[in-house]
Amino acid sequence: MIRTVDSPTHVSAPVLAAYSYCETVTGQQARNFAYGIRLLPAPKRRAMSALYAFSRRVDDIGDGELAGDVKAARLEDTRALLARVQEGGVAEDDTDPVAVALAHAAQAFPIPLGGLDELIDGVLMDVRGEHYETWDDLKVYCRCVAGAIGRLSLGVFGTEPGARGAERAPEYADTLGLALQLTNILRDIREDAGNGRTYLPADDLAKFGCSAGFHGPTPPEGSDFAGLVHFEVRRARALFAEGYRLLPMLDRRSGACVAAMAGIYRRLLDRIEREPEAVLRGRVSLPGREKAYVAVRGLSGLDTRRHTSRLTVRRRA
Repeated sequence: MIRTVDSPTHVSAPVLAAYSYCETVTGQQARNFAYGIRLLPAPKRRAMSALYAFSRRVDDIGDGELAGDVKAARLEDTRALLARVQEGGVAEDDTDPVAVALAHAAQAFPIPLGGLDELIDGVLMDVRGEHYETWDDLKVYCRCVAGAIGRLSLGVFGTEPGARGAERAPEYADTLGLALQLTNILRDIREDAGNGRTYLPADDLAKFGCSAGFHGPTPPEGSDFAGLVHFEVRRARALFAEGYRLLPMLDRRSGACVAAMAGIYRRLLDRIEREPEAVLRGRVSLPGREKAYVAVRGLSGLDTRRHTSRLTVRRRA
């Protein structure tokens, strides 16, 4: 069994090696995420990398080339591993470094590991090839694959003692996760279409003449593709605005981490808004120097103060 520790800074060599593996996975597979969590102190950064590595494993099963029934079975195997972590059945010498790191992180921080069950449920929706008729339908999926990650992350971040409205922090973390996921959906329209997946709600697609889907580097003939993208961008911006209410509730470095990750995605959203058809030609991304700039702004508190002041003005109004 992994020992309960008095402080998350006291880490045994086997557990530290497991965390190192998870940090390597995070650095290689999730550059946007990695830019954000580098602003955290080491114990929180390690815990976040463990959450990411487990989530990456789930996503990789869903995105892989195996048959649907095999994917579903592997996802249930991963759910069984999660149950073993939750029950304290993972030892420091376990051969699975992700399980070791996640078990330690869950002992060091009050992480609601049930959110990873929700993630598995969401990826099973992908395996089944579900489509979404309305935004409310899509929100169910987004809450599983991204809102749950926001709530899991909040377990690592925690809230500042006495933070005003802290009881709503999980709600705001969930909403911020929805904003990030909708941005991902817009960014990955072409890639998802190539994999036979359509995430945007069917009623939105019909409204803008895009029900035929996306099969090339140009919009469907006769469609208002730019109108569709701008409509979804406005929806994502509203979610970001609500989710940013979380920032004043976090300590400086956790707030900087969230501001950096959200800031990267908001800049992606800006690029998509300026040139909607770019998402049909390939994946829109930010250069490393721009991500670094956003991270510096997050660490300096500029974004946190800016969004906090906006919220204050709205409350007074």
